[in-house]
Amino acid sequence: MAGDKAYGSVDIRTYLQGVGAGLVSPPKRNAKDPELYDKEFYKRRNIVERFFCRLKDFRRVSMRFDKLLSTFEAFVALAAFIIYAS
Repeated sequence: MAGDKAYGSVDIRTYLQGVGAGLVSPPKRNAKDPELYDKEFYKRRNIVERFFCRLKDFRRVSMRFDKLLSTFEAFVALAAFIIYAS
């Protein structure tokens, strides 16, 4: 999981290790025992954040006008294709 510094607490790291996931986030400044993290992987997480920001530009997605899950998922897929194609 790639998260920001807020997800760097010991409790969250312990939970993620318990379910078999890893956390890639920088430690908090006040961390007594800061853990190492993959800086290059952390830098690339903005690609996903920018995609979700572009996806929210489609008002129909951000306001969730569709009542059926299948219709909503279909429009999200269409919006993702439009973003990818542009």
